[in-house]
Amino acid sequence: MKNLITTLFLISTVAFPVFGHWTYDRLIVNGEVIGAPYQYIRQSNNSNTPLQNVNSTDMRCNSGASSGSALGTQTYTVAAGSEVGFGIASSFGHPGPQQVYLSKVPEGVEIADYEGDGDWAKIYTLTYSFNASYGASDGILKWATHKTTKFWFKLAESTAPGDYLLRAEGLALHAAHKANNAQFYVGCAQIKVTGEGKDLPGPTIRFPGGYQWNSTGVLIPEFWSKITNYTAAGPELWPKGTAEEHVLLGERNP
Repeated sequence: MKNLITTLFLISTVAFPVFGHWTYDRLIVNGEVIGAPYQYIRQSNNSNTPLQNVNSTDMRCNSGASSGSALGTQTYTVAAGSEVGFGIASSFGHPGPQQVYLSKVPEGVEIADYEGDGDWAKIYTLTYSFNASYGASDGILKWATHKTTKFWFKLAESTAPGDYLLRAEGLALHAAHKANNAQFYVGCAQIKVTGEGKDLPGPTIRFPGGYQWNSTGVLIPEFWSKITNYTAAGPELWPKGTAEEHVLLGERNP
């Protein structure tokens, strides 16, 4: 009987998504959801299971998503200065920040073959809200990400043309007061940027290596509902002077 119960539990966790977890399955451009689920976003092989090992190469684009060629992922053309973002399968189900990184595909490499082992610049951060009505119902900080189903932001007009991976990173903090218990949700879209921009994003980090288990924003000092301030992980936002967001552009569940 014990073995049967264990087997049924394992089947249920594989067959059905875990409540509160999420994936990034749709690309959004100028307020429009583009294409079918995972048409332009590399689909991972771990359903909506979060990443917890910051030293894993899965931190780049998620498990099983190092190659767009193997997955048949398509590339969408976006003009610099457009609003871009992601649709979320389920909703952002835990307290924590939403960030986005951008990595230019190296010369001579096809975007579908690019594993994301190059440089990543942070271009968007959404954290807590100054308006309590937008946040989680409990906790001192009210998260602007609470129950988010989609979000978008402006891609800088100065972005140089070329192929890029656009990486969404949601971080669940409900257990992040314990070592190696921060939960990362990651998805990479393949985009081709057009326009007259000449700037390459920076400062940059790499994955793995950009975060440590005890980095600011990855490890929090106490249980999430008790923290009174939060600093997101990663480098400064690009372009220089870009501010962290506290109001969601997009939609949320009621």
